Amino acid sequence: MEQRDTIKREGRLTPVLALATLIAAFGSSFQYGYNVAVINSPAKLMKAFYNETYYDRISEYISEFSLTLLWSVSVSMFPFGGFLGSLMVGPLVNKLGRKGTLLFNNIFSIVPAILMGCSEVARSFEMIIVSRLLVGICAGLSSNVVPMYLGELAPKNLRGALGVVPQLFITVGILAAQILGLQSLLANEEGWPILLGVTGVPAALQLLLLPFFPESPRYLLIQKKDEAAAKNALRRLRGWDDVDAETEEIREEDKAEKAAGFISVLKLLRMRSLRWQLISIVVLMGGQQLSGVNAIYYYADQIYLSAGVRAQDVQYVTVGTGAVNVLMTVCAVFVVELLGRRVLLLLGFSICGTACCVLTAALALQDAVSWMPYVSIACIISYVIGHALGPSPIPALLITEIFLQSSRPSAYMVGGSVHWLSNFTVGLIFPFIQVGLGAYSFIIFAVICLLTTIYTFLVVPETKAKTFIEISQIFSKMNKVSEVHPEKEELKDFPPSTAGL
Repeated sequence: MEQRDTIKREGRLTPVLALATLIAAFGSSFQYGYNVAVINSPAKLMKAFYNETYYDRISEYISEFSLTLLWSVSVSMFPFGGFLGSLMVGPLVNKLGRKGTLLFNNIFSIVPAILMGCSEVARSFEMIIVSRLLVGICAGLSSNVVPMYLGELAPKNLRGALGVVPQLFITVGILAAQILGLQSLLANEEGWPILLGVTGVPAALQLLLLPFFPESPRYLLIQKKDEAAAKNALRRLRGWDDVDAETEEIREEDKAEKAAGFISVLKLLRMRSLRWQLISIVVLMGGQQLSGVNAIYYYADQIYLSAGVRAQDVQYVTVGTGAVNVLMTVCAVFVVELLGRRVLLLLGFSICGTACCVLTAALALQDAVSWMPYVSIACIISYVIGHALGPSPIPALLITEIFLQSSRPSAYMVGGSVHWLSNFTVGLIFPFIQVGLGAYSFIIFAVICLLTTIYTFLVVPETKAKTFIEISQIFSKMNKVSEVHPEKEELKDFPPSTAGL
């Protein structure tokens, strides 16, 4: 009876936990998705603004090459800012806490929102370029800190579902940018500065509301050594007074890793006890971005046009694709605890790889076979479904689960850096690959999907419904930690109650 009561307690999504999740994800992850997509719709209008501003200054227009270069810089500043934001994760979350970092991060959203909103009035395209860098830093921080914060707030049986919520809000942000970016709404000469400035609204709401919610109990107990504050946070999050068992679990994690102290990125790269965790995160984060998700969106408009969709209607089909992405991420929230992380990764990468192979054949044959463009559309939708199920939401969730408290911030710095550098690389190189290989460029993405699937099948364990200590013990066997010489390692000194596995 007591065990049944514990299971019932563990499964509870309290109002405080639900609202903290929604506010953190809407205020941070939503902006990431919004800023990924917002610049696509008003691209022609913004290029015209760049040209006119330049003409107003020196009475001549920008050359075609210089305009393309300026636009490329405007677009690529976002992933570059994301990379810089990822490098800031470790120092900030250790100094300010998880919640504190999210609140501080709103500076990198509200300031650029004002700058972009005023850029046309100020006749300055430089304000847009600087703002893209700043919102990139915001996205780099939020894409790492939100999953970390929610993973540490959630009980183990809800950790997967809440860990997917940030990705859900990223897709909602993309969809919101696509809808507001319709020509009839804000993608017009009067509206585009407002379209860019909207990103400040969720940041302002988060700044107002998040201070009323708890900091991560793990951060409070392990790093701040404030047991009273940690217990108070747990009571508010769980909705009951008896939190001694969970406090003890956090304390065991603290004991298990005390020998290591704070683990910097350099120390993380050298530690044998974390080798397979680190390799797994690099492979999954790299596979997530290098599997062609941005290239699929890049190709989508062209495929819709070749299938007979009218040019003025392509924007509505794009919104439809965004809606499918949101719908499938909602499904991932509900099935991640049912099917597990490993199954969703294997399923997602397999669907993406198959879609890339079929899309290659369909694009190569679309001029010869009349119905091939419709196969191409089916491939795009299948790819979006596959990526939304596993490759998009699961890797960031896994970083929270497979690293303990002392190494988690540095692990997020590594994972985030791989994510943003891969994103930047695809954006930079794909147009050249497309010119050189045409339709066959998707074969490269299919191979990356296949390799990531094989790695996941052979190496990545299931983490569903396990404590952080239990997950770390699975990896300690893989890393053969017991054979490591007496240097300080993260999992060397397990407390007796958890060591005998």
